[in-house]
Amino acid sequence: MATAEIVAIGSELLLGQIVDTNSTWMAQQLTSLGVNMYYKSVVGDNPERMREVLSRALERADFVITSGGLGPTQDDLTREVVAEVTSRKLILHQPFLEQIQHRFRSRGFIMTPNNERQAYMPEGAIPVTNPNGTAPSFVVEDPRGSIFVLPGVPFELKWLFENEVAPYLRRKFSLNEIITYRVLKVAELGESRVDDLMGHFIANSKNPTVGVLAHPGQVDIRIAAKAPSKEEAMKLIAPVEAEMRQIIGKHIFAVDDETIEQTVGNLLREKKKTIAVCEDLTGGMVTDRLQEADRERFFEGIIYNGQTSLRRLLTHSRQANRIDELLRDPQKLADELAWAVREQAGSDLGLAVYSLPDLTDQSQNLARGQTFLSITDGKGFKTRQYQMAGRGRPDRTRMSFNAMALVRLALMEGIE
Repeated sequence: MATAEIVAIGSELLLGQIVDTNSTWMAQQLTSLGVNMYYKSVVGDNPERMREVLSRALERADFVITSGGLGPTQDDLTREVVAEVTSRKLILHQPFLEQIQHRFRSRGFIMTPNNERQAYMPEGAIPVTNPNGTAPSFVVEDPRGSIFVLPGVPFELKWLFENEVAPYLRRKFSLNEIITYRVLKVAELGESRVDDLMGHFIANSKNPTVGVLAHPGQVDIRIAAKAPSKEEAMKLIAPVEAEMRQIIGKHIFAVDDETIEQTVGNLLREKKKTIAVCEDLTGGMVTDRLQEADRERFFEGIIYNGQTSLRRLLTHSRQANRIDELLRDPQKLADELAWAVREQAGSDLGLAVYSLPDLTDQSQNLARGQTFLSITDGKGFKTRQYQMAGRGRPDRTRMSFNAMALVRLALMEGIE
């Protein structure tokens, strides 16, 4: 099976001025083509280091794709370095020059002498026209492997990959298999627990293969299969997915590109329910998620901060005279907040997030403290407690996700 390596070129990538989304996108495309990728490199605009990275890539991959370094400026060195690495002269390709000149003339721009640099390519390379920009592309077929040189501008690169790189790969390597995957998204189970339940799949699977990826509050299980067609790959995936669903059950809340917001929105519409929320440390993240789920079925969002605003929220609740007592029982306080926001908004459901952070812990992830979640329909409560309460974005993302997962279960199972 063919192996590919991506080499992203540009000092701005190493300095963090630009995020390398090109490599991520190309890796996804290579996977769908059935091409293995074991390495991905980023190198700055330094000829010595570029030569080193490209030479190493040719030694360990059948096919190398570069992105970037094809502009008209002095630090755009990809053409020159690829020529050196493949022991070829750099020559002017007249059709490229004419294309660049026409592009400037047709748009009323003046072509400066440095743009002529873009018309050069290694001798014997296969020219590839770029209809979306002034940086032509090319392929060099070396005894060690092939190098496909692409511009770094994302929309130019994507067009060239889909229309030139993918067909070239299919022809050259007789690609007749694709890799397809199904992602099962899991809530309320940590990565270690999912790994414990799925360990035998991960350790023993060959085709399909199984992997686990954790996000704040969520764990993804990826089942990937290789076959001549997507339909055949999905047939391989189906029995593995069915067995996993038997094991994990209700904790699987979505598949593939579906989100917790879409799942909750579908349930709100299916059950014909409306909802309101009050939250503290999550700072509006739950409100934002519920609005994304279904704006029409989301009645109200309240962000409170400290005891003053908390007391104001509870002033007109059914237990307004017991606020001091409630403050000593955080779970009951979360219940009362859920009840109060439901009553105030006139919604079917009320959701509350109440946190007791450890003020000495400034961690951005898994900070110490306690968080209490509660959802009510006015008759009963469904609750969760967590031994964490942080102001960092990972903690707030995790807890807002957990709140949405609780809403999902309440809609699915009802509230006792």
